[in-house]
Amino acid sequence: MKNRPHNKMKKEKILLAFSGGLDTTFCAVWLAKEKNYEVHCITIDTGGFTSSDYEQIRDRAKLAGVSSLEIIDGKQRYYESCIRYLIFGNVLKNGTYPLSVSAERVIQAVLLAEEAKKKNISVIAHGSTGAGNDQVRFDMLLEILIPEVTIVTPIRDLKLSREAEIEFLQNNGIEFDFKKAAYSINKGIWGTSVGGKETLTSHLPLPEEAWPTQITRNDTQELKLGFIRGELKTVNNKIYDNSVSAIEAVHGLAAPFGIGRDVHVGDTIVGIKGRVGFEAAAPLLILKSHHALEKHILSKWQLYWKDQLAAWYGNWLHEGQYFEPAMRDIEKMFESTQNYVTGDVHVLLQPYRFTVCGIESGNDLMQAQKGVYGEMNSGWTGEDVKGFTKIFGNQVKTWMHMHNTDEYEKV
Repeated sequence: MKNRPHNKMKKEKILLAFSGGLDTTFCAVWLAKEKNYEVHCITIDTGGFTSSDYEQIRDRAKLAGVSSLEIIDGKQRYYESCIRYLIFGNVLKNGTYPLSVSAERVIQAVLLAEEAKKKNISVIAHGSTGAGNDQVRFDMLLEILIPEVTIVTPIRDLKLSREAEIEFLQNNGIEFDFKKAAYSINKGIWGTSVGGKETLTSHLPLPEEAWPTQITRNDTQELKLGFIRGELKTVNNKIYDNSVSAIEAVHGLAAPFGIGRDVHVGDTIVGIKGRVGFEAAAPLLILKSHHALEKHILSKWQLYWKDQLAAWYGNWLHEGQYFEPAMRDIEKMFESTQNYVTGDVHVLLQPYRFTVCGIESGNDLMQAQKGVYGEMNSGWTGEDVKGFTKIFGNQVKTWMHMHNTDEYEKV
């Protein structure tokens, strides 16, 4: 990160990642008033934004007096660069978290860097604090993509309280309601994070009112998800032009059941433990359904090595290391395993839970076998199995006899 003196007499352009919340609104006004920057804002939609959200963002940017605001729809880029590989790899960090927030920071940083280059701006600001992962992700990715960049982080550097930010805005004639929400919510197409007082403890659960999507369904619903080469293409037999729309459709059907709620505990990039709630109805349904389909179609060693690589891939993506070359190598491996992952998965939705009932596929190895598991076979004889068994256990048998071991008596 480069630091250089700023000439207050000459307005230099700065590009601010802008959400319209308190922190980034403060940044916009402070950068213009205190640092004499010409502030240009960019908002990147990675899912979860509504038309009213867009309207509020535009209103707040106007109140802040920024020179320009651009809202970019990044959902398809996000899917193509990250989400499809999270699905191919069945990635759940620590077996729980579908990277609802961390993965989207990558595409936000990439689009922010692209916009800076397009506008020929070499100074970028973001509203990350000094406590979490985002400061590392944004700084590192921006410095990789634009090595000459100067990064300005007012919230992190000034260490201001929320009340001090509000007072500054009021002193500059900006009066709008910045009520402190009881919980910090970050919505995206691949899930929503929920942080609040309970997540700061190690034992308290989030109360019902903390979850952004309230339960409105208490019945049972059947759902059929159709995959082609590992990508979700149909929902209840309806064909979608792109997987983003299919994901949104799954969310609309499953979220009202309260499906996909959980709390993730993990290690942050800066070396401390963190706890966060999340609701991810569509990601969990899609990942578990995709995995069920794979278990019928892939070989056991394909499944094994995908599991090993997925854990590493998910962790490195979580920590912002998207541009590590090994990530592209793993993505190619993931893609090659999806050649035959085509079929339908039947799921049952119920309040707070779902059940993957089974799959249908022309590539189902279970149906292609010459034998039925646990019942009969036509591909080998009993004598074949006797010989195989002797060979399969021969090495362990030899070792135990060689060393005169009595280990088996301890079992």
